[in-house]
Amino acid sequence: MLPSLGVDIIVNGERNRTMKANIHPTWYPNAKVFCRCGNTFTLGSTVPEIKIEVCYNCHPFYTGTMKFIDTAGRVDAFNARQKSASSKILSKSEKRRLKKSKKIQEELEKPESLAELRDRV
Repeated sequence: MLPSLGVDIIVNGERNRTMKANIHPTWYPNAKVFCRCGNTFTLGSTVPEIKIEVCYNCHPFYTGTMKFIDTAGRVDAFNARQKSASSKILSKSEKRRLKKSKKIQEELEKPESLAELRDRV
């Protein structure tokens, strides 16, 4: 018996391709695709069901109509991320100062004696 190494093996002048066993995903030849516009179609995939936002039936390129597609407020979410990112910028010296104050605070919170340590527990 030939080992399953996933290589080409030539036997009696014929090329035989062997595949590794139990590493390939399950193939669904009739996977259903559901679009937000209501269109459904089937195709082959490794997942049995796919939900998409734009398909050939509603895409502006295929329909010839100008249509702005903003799914789930992506533009608003992007603008919010940009605004929050610009307000959180700290300089290197501020980061160092915060780190130093945090370290000092941690040192102050440590017990100074064994009696204090026992009282905390």
